[in-house]
Amino acid sequence: MNRKIIFFDIDGTIISEDTHLVSQNTVNAIKKARENGHLAFINTGRTFFNVTEDIRDIGFDGYVCGCGTYIYYKGETLLAKSVPHETCAEIVDKLRECKIEAVFEGCSDFFFDERKPETGKFARLKDKIGITEGEVTKSWDDPNLVFDKFVLWIKEDSDFETFHSFITKDFDYIDRGNNFAEIVPKGYSKATGIKFLEEYFNIPLEDCYAIGDSSNDLPMLEYVPNSIAMGNSTPFLFDLVSFVTKDVEDNGIEYALEHYKII
Repeated sequence: MNRKIIFFDIDGTIISEDTHLVSQNTVNAIKKARENGHLAFINTGRTFFNVTEDIRDIGFDGYVCGCGTYIYYKGETLLAKSVPHETCAEIVDKLRECKIEAVFEGCSDFFFDERKPETGKFARLKDKIGITEGEVTKSWDDPNLVFDKFVLWIKEDSDFETFHSFITKDFDYIDRGNNFAEIVPKGYSKATGIKFLEEYFNIPLEDCYAIGDSSNDLPMLEYVPNSIAMGNSTPFLFDLVSFVTKDVEDNGIEYALEHYKII
């Protein structure tokens, strides 16, 4: 059997959105795939430091993080793309002007607008992107502000059209629904991360697999011929992939890897 390379999203794919846990069945399936000689990579919108220990402990060959802006393999950074400080500062000004809430995601930090009080809502925003209590964060006004990507929330009084026109000149705007969006530098995506590693390992595209569940997974699901949507996916993905597996809580990872005879 040719060596395959499998790319796994995190949230809603290997982690349940309800329990925030990884099942032992999923862990065993991924380990079995590697024992069979295949490569297993995380491919996530999370930046590198936000790939938590429970994910790392599963045992992956490497990580594509920040929607393709950072690639890590066996202790080595193969690719790293950060937004220059001057551009970051311009984005801060425009977000404040347009009354839009956002969290900047760096390779090792989160940046929040600390001019705003920490309300219950703000705490929920932190929870939404997986920040645990006690996590060290920084301010938008940090003199060394540099980030890789960011997420934002549109409010009723936000000037969405002005900001959208501004940001889409140099960034891709990924609508995640419910007035929530992910912003990534143009030229980078979960698909470009796969392409980089496909070439790095000299693995044919037909031996590349991607498993995801939401709109930010679409680039990688469209890129590979072996595209897999979790049963709990955003429904529009179902007609766009080559296989729909079971829900994350119903051993969907194992079912998919068995379907393709990877395990």
